[in-house]
Amino acid sequence: MSKPAPVRKAVFPAAGLGTRFLPATKAQPKEMLALVDKPLIQYAVEEAQQSGIDNMVIVTGRGKTAIEDHFDVSFELEHLLRTRGKTAMLAQVQHISDGIDVWYVRQREALGLGHAVLTARGHVGDEPFAVLLSDDVILSSVPCTEQLLDVYAETGAAVVALMEVPRQRISAYGAVAAEPVAGRPNLYRVHDLVEKPPADKAPSSLAIIGRYILPPQIFPALEKTQAGAIGEIQLTDGIRELSRSFPVYGLVFEGTRYDAGDKLGFLKATVEYALRREEFGSEFRAYLKGLDLG
Repeated sequence: MSKPAPVRKAVFPAAGLGTRFLPATKAQPKEMLALVDKPLIQYAVEEAQQSGIDNMVIVTGRGKTAIEDHFDVSFELEHLLRTRGKTAMLAQVQHISDGIDVWYVRQREALGLGHAVLTARGHVGDEPFAVLLSDDVILSSVPCTEQLLDVYAETGAAVVALMEVPRQRISAYGAVAAEPVAGRPNLYRVHDLVEKPPADKAPSSLAIIGRYILPPQIFPALEKTQAGAIGEIQLTDGIRELSRSFPVYGLVFEGTRYDAGDKLGFLKATVEYALRREEFGSEFRAYLKGLDLG
């Protein structure tokens, strides 16, 4: 098998309204909610960059200009920090956009995740690409996207990130029908995908989470995909269409995933990431231990 084309671009769907976080998201994008001191979308962009991808395509919508401002250069702020000798803060600000190119494309209607990915087609072109959902914050020694890219480099196939969940919770996710790949722990050949199946009809308890490596063939597959009951084109359904003519694999990634699109998941992620911060992690741990939780 010839070596597959390199993955040079990552797509970040960020046009959703973030209704689960109202009223905080009434006037700011959900993707800009701060996890400790960085917005959610920055964690996803940094993961892509750490995985060797430096071309970022962010799919935005109405009211999302704060995302563009965040990844833009702020000459006034940098000048202020430089003149005041705040070199550490200056380095943090400059790091946000260092080494990456960012494009923005507008999803004019909220027609689902599959439609958001399809909207990025003009920037992605005829090459494979990654998709990262900033709602899914993943703590791992090797970036989750890099883990998927390793599988892609070996197989040349589409790859989705998987996570085992309790059967009673599978209806909140896309699920796969898949068989283990011999000699490859945690790797599965995917034969079918179902979006949010009832627990008693789910093909497995392997849930799809927000990391994907997709070939350009996903675009015509998404064009064929019918909108669901609420009028949205689901990415899971598009990958299901793709799987009829293109191999799809699933990897149970190594790491811990937090659903930061959910209030409880966001709080859990905040605690975990705060505890890992060198400058105040120990003090924060002592504070938590001293709480009266009775």
